[in-house]
Parts: sequence; C-alpha cells; structure tokens
Amino acid sequence: MPNTVFLNGAFLPAAEARISIFDGGFLHGAGLFETMRADYGKVFRLGEHVDRMLASAAKLGLPIERPDLPLPKDFDELLRVNELTTARLRMTVTVGALHPAMQHESPTLTVCVTAADLQPPPADLLVRGMSVLITTFTQSNADPMAGHKTIAYLPRLLALRSAQKLGCSEAFWFTPQNYLAEGCISSVFVVRGGALATPPLNTPILPGVSRSVVLEIAAAEGIPAEEKTLNINDVLDADEIFITNSSLQVAPVCRVEKKEIGTGKPGPMTARLRAAFQEVVQRECAPS
Repeated sequence: MPNTVFLNGAFLPAAEARISIFDGGFLHGAGLFETMRADYGKVFRLGEHVDRMLASAAKLGLPIERPDLPLPKDFDELLRVNELTTARLRMTVTVGALHPAMQHESPTLTVCVTAADLQPPPADLLVRGMSVLITTFTQSNADPMAGHKTIAYLPRLLALRSAQKLGCSEAFWFTPQNYLAEGCISSVFVVRGGALATPPLNTPILPGVSRSVVLEIAAAEGIPAEEKTLNINDVLDADEIFITNSSLQVAPVCRVEKKEIGTGKPGPMTARLRAAFQEVVQRECAPS
C-alpha cells in the first residue's frame, strides 16, 4: 500500500486521504483514470496519458482541463517521497462533490494519484506465455464509454475474474459484429507472416499508450503493421499473439482457451518487440 498519495494538490499519508460522500465518482462512476508505469524514477509517456484523459473528458463532457491535473514535478515528488524508482501509478479524476446544496455551482474536481511498487508478472509468464478467455461480454459503439478509461470498470473486472477462475490471465472482448476489440486491461496484437495487425481505434477500443509505442517501433524497424478489423479466425490462426499495457509492456499470449497459438510458445516477433520496447523506456526514462 502506498505510504503517501497526492490528493487535490497536497501530499498526504494514505491513511488520511478522504473524499466527499457526495463525490460524483463515488455516486455515479463519473470520472476517468490512467494507469502508468515509472522506470528509473520517471513516468513513461506521462504526456500521452494526460492527453488521453483530456481527450476522453472532452468527448464525454466531463469538466476536466489540463490546469486541473498534477504537473510532472508532482509525479516525480510522489515517487521520491514513496522511495520508488520502478512503480505502478494511477491518476484518478472525478467530477467532485455533487451535494444537492451545490447543484448550481461548478463542482471542484477530485484529483488523486497513487504510486506503489510494481509487482513483477509471474516468473513463467514470459517463458510459457499466458492463456486468455473469450468473454461473452461485447464491446459496442453504442456504449458511450467504450474507448475511454472510465472508473465505471466493473464489467472489465467481472470478465477478468471469470477468466482467472479458469486459469486465464486475460479475457478478449469482441464487438456484436464479432470483431476483435481488446482485452480487459490490454490492447491486442496478432502476428501472421511476419506482419502485425491490431484492431483500429474506431472498433471501438482504448487508444493504448503502449499500443502506440509498439506501432512506433514497427514503423522504425520496418516491420509491416496494420490497424484492421480482425475476427476469431484471425486470432486462432495467428502465428503469435501478444498484449500490451503500461505494466506488462509487451506480453506473449500462447493459448486462447484450449487452442494453442502458433507453436504454443512465445514467438520471435513478441520477443523482439518486448526488447525494443524496453530500449525505448530506457532511452526516455533512464538518466542520461
């Protein structure tokens, strides 16, 4: 548990942090969050996480503006006071107190950042690869929250819990039209014939920060990569599958339910991109 948190402009012991019982996030799930990773004492791609939150706020009509959010120095200080260099951070912003007596006033946002030790993945994850479940839940353009990282996260957690009960580490979501969308907590890439493919943003999916890093690496290294609609056959017939998120960076998927993917072991493209991703992190975060 983090010792110190950043809440509404102040650094506080975690045990003393409080929000209003009238907070819109608590009452209605009206808020957004970002999960980030720090390495070498610096948050990786902080600006992209902030930009994504602001873009979602504008799309959803939430009154979040850049001056409301912590500055880079606040993230640096939070890591310092918690004595962390490699960490998992979460920035949560809600619409603030919605007390009936204040209904004609603009609410003051609740802004919180926590930082905790980054727990490494299971030791055999990169050796054996992970198994994933196909969830029966669907992801649709008809859902106004699809493609946004809102704090109304229970459906994702329910799907993930179902996967874990069956020995899987993640669950893949499809659209009502049976196109691949994303994982509960990740973006998805398939590899076929040395080329990458990942669902397009209008599927709809979250514009993953780690997803964009992989696409940058592919462009820089001349690896064919395409954003395209993918169906279940594209998934099951893939040579390799990997997922991306801020904590895991690049992680291999070797089984979709009972179906082995490719050789049933992490493939060379996944290993190459994981190594390249870590080089980007080192280049951007390590002291020069």
